[in-house]
Amino acid sequence: MKTKQENIFSSKTLSYFLQLAETMNYTQAAQLLGITQPALTQQIKKLERTVGAPLFYSVGKKLHLSDAGNTMLAATHEIYGILNQAADEIQQTTSATTGKIQIGFLSSVEDAAFDAFIAHYYTLHPDVEISFRMMTRHEIWERLENNQIDLAIMYLRDGTIKNWKPYDSRKIIDEELLYIHHDDTIAEDVPVRYQDATATPWVTYPEDYFLSHRLREAFKNELVDMPQGVAQFTTPYQLVQFVNRTGVNTALPTSFYQAHKNQIKAQANPFQPAINFELAFVYRKEKVDIPRIAAFFDEFNNYFSQQDYLSRLVANRVKLGE
Repeated sequence: MKTKQENIFSSKTLSYFLQLAETMNYTQAAQLLGITQPALTQQIKKLERTVGAPLFYSVGKKLHLSDAGNTMLAATHEIYGILNQAADEIQQTTSATTGKIQIGFLSSVEDAAFDAFIAHYYTLHPDVEISFRMMTRHEIWERLENNQIDLAIMYLRDGTIKNWKPYDSRKIIDEELLYIHHDDTIAEDVPVRYQDATATPWVTYPEDYFLSHRLREAFKNELVDMPQGVAQFTTPYQLVQFVNRTGVNTALPTSFYQAHKNQIKAQANPFQPAINFELAFVYRKEKVDIPRIAAFFDEFNNYFSQQDYLSRLVANRVKLGE
């Protein structure tokens, strides 16, 4: 017969609990986990029966953690912390030139410079395997929490992240959102006021994406309503195709615009005030003590000190004949 501890840890129950505790929404948590809502409900009820108390309660349609739920959440974070620390300590004894590095890459970020760097890194360290995966923000944070990726490449500062204490970050570049439009009366490089960017409909990222959040925040701070949205897409490539085919407007990071300038049949201008943020590595603090991670960072710094990030994007665009 299984013990109470075995009942708790015999499946992905704690992962399900963590996802629900983060989203506080059964439907959203089930979608992120790739399971049905009834399956998630069943696992949570199983955990509640095991610990002998409800972990969540509802007020109207809003879900909350109970006292028992808060205790379970703290314990679960502690458990994952111990396991992650043990894994990192083991890996700290390994070689700098062998092993595997798991990287989660935010799917809305331009990846050309990283693709080139990883190819370069392979020529120097062929025995280090790089696993490079495009992910959503939710996927990145779930895998960081569960030690399924070593490094994340994403935009900051992300206000949706509740617990920064175990993590650290390294800035890659300063980014800026550019207004992508078809108004040829606006001179090149002239900053555009928010109220002047609302006359024409927009295509945007989905509402829960970081860049959509930054746009809403910027417009709100200037007391200007967001432009009318006519479509949403998850990648900058899709946004550009829609802009080219329809004549609507959008906003894109400087890095993507520089990498694909000749493919974009629209003008680009900064906003006034500017919409700034960072592209950065995010990782658990202990990761830098792993030899191959430390070596990876050293070579990354060396590579981009020879030619900076945006310059490499432009050079790659020219090389490809875009």
